[in-house]
Amino acid sequence: MQQDAAPAAGPRDQDIVELLRGGAVEAAFGRLVERYERKVFRLCCSLLRDPDQARDAAQEALLRVWKALPKYDQRASLSTWIYTITRNRCLTAIERRRDLDSLSDPAVERELESVRTVAPEAAQDHLAVLRELVEALPERYRRALTLFYYEQRSVEEVAAMLGLPEGTIKTNLHRARAMLLARVRSLGLGDPAFWLEAGA
Repeated sequence: MQQDAAPAAGPRDQDIVELLRGGAVEAAFGRLVERYERKVFRLCCSLLRDPDQARDAAQEALLRVWKALPKYDQRASLSTWIYTITRNRCLTAIERRRDLDSLSDPAVERELESVRTVAPEAAQDHLAVLRELVEALPERYRRALTLFYYEQRSVEEVAAMLGLPEGTIKTNLHRARAMLLARVRSLGLGDPAFWLEAGA
């Protein structure tokens, strides 16, 4: 069973795995931070939508990675393992800030599913309006689209970061694009292809 685990680490991170096998945990963590620190922070930004909270969550996630690194068993790839820890820290942060007294769960769900209206008069700055439209997407679509287009992650990496199947990410990206196109058309803001290129 342990023999099958090694390939899961992925050739990209094999150097880190070799350092861990040799007991060089500090060196392994140093290399891990160089490779993943920005990705961890960007994932936190995508999930939390608040740079200060994202910074705190990223630091907490990396601290947890450091503490757990000697026990990393390679059953999942290193990147998936790191993103899972990061995602869990973000979910904890979201739970902390959720005001259960003022918002019921159905109300939260409706808020995530709704798309805010962007006034046509705000269309002077195309990129600003595009960002508003993206921010107004339901959460699951916004996260996938932000990581894929703005952060230029592959579908595989977005799936690992969000802990979802690749097929779900592809579906969410398709629906996000469709919603953006419909919104742009309804506001009469010109050729939708321009918007998608501007935001890519």
